[in-house]
Amino acid sequence: MTRNRMATGIVALAMGAAALLTPPARGAAPAVRHVVFYGFSILGEPMQKGIFPEFQQYWQKKTGERVEFTGSFSGSGTVTNQIAMGAPAQIALLSLELDAERLAASGATAAGSWKKLPHEGIVNRTPFVILVRPGNPKKILDFEDLARPGIKVVHPDPQTSGGANWAILAEYGAGQRAHPADPQAGFRLLQGLWKNVVAQAASARAARTQFENGYGDALVTYEQEAVLDRSRVTLKLDVVYPRRTVMSEHTLVLVDRNLKGADRALADALAAYLWSDAAQRVFVKFGFRSVDERLNAENPAFGKIAEPFFVRDFGGWKKAKAEIIDAVWKDRVMKGIRH
Repeated sequence: MTRNRMATGIVALAMGAAALLTPPARGAAPAVRHVVFYGFSILGEPMQKGIFPEFQQYWQKKTGERVEFTGSFSGSGTVTNQIAMGAPAQIALLSLELDAERLAASGATAAGSWKKLPHEGIVNRTPFVILVRPGNPKKILDFEDLARPGIKVVHPDPQTSGGANWAILAEYGAGQRAHPADPQAGFRLLQGLWKNVVAQAASARAARTQFENGYGDALVTYEQEAVLDRSRVTLKLDVVYPRRTVMSEHTLVLVDRNLKGADRALADALAAYLWSDAAQRVFVKFGFRSVDERLNAENPAFGKIAEPFFVRDFGGWKKAKAEIIDAVWKDRVMKGIRH
């Protein structure tokens, strides 16, 4: 999407929101508004310490109203299940577009509604990397090394974690792209790597906690948390950047079922704000890569990916889920390991 089209989408959202809002009369106590926001696990700190406070200042200056947030953060599959079953989320930022599709199927939002947002609903990105013990004692340099005998891998659980699905796509894609003439290369890398998985957790954040508590030799995860911790000099692990890896992209959904009247206008305004330069800079500060490439230079901690790839290179998430997550990982790799 061009910057002009992105700007047009933002302006349209903001105008729709402003039309339904009237600032309080001079001298009146500021009105208090409320937003319920759900997100995948590693969004917790960036949203609660970055985006929410910035938007509160922006909105009070613009309208005189105070905004309070209720936030809930867990594995993308978990929060999607919660919303589908009736949780009061009004806006959700999900790890996978597949989870947005599941919300549409549940009736929580209109099918494909996120595609009408800037960047077709993609708010930010982060590549998948490997975290290893300090000094990298196992000499792990790429995904293929995670399939070596004796390597112990910690991994988020694909049943509940959007990040785990991205990780499988990263692993499969790295194998296939390293050996493009071999149609089984992605399968074999997944097979070897998943034989070495010794622990799984419900979310990427929980898997990181497991790894920090001493499980395993390596963790496949988002770059974002490692970049943030490195900027604070609190990272006690080493980061390995695979030569080939996926760039995960995260989808915003407005939960139509839970948005009425002025609540909708406020949610539209928050959605518009997330693609503003101010909000995108917050994401960059907290270790996410912006959808606006010019802003990513503002964080020198971002590592270089020699050959990044995207889910669209596999035909989008519906196709990747059917042909890679289900047909290869679930039906071939995991069934073979269990037997």
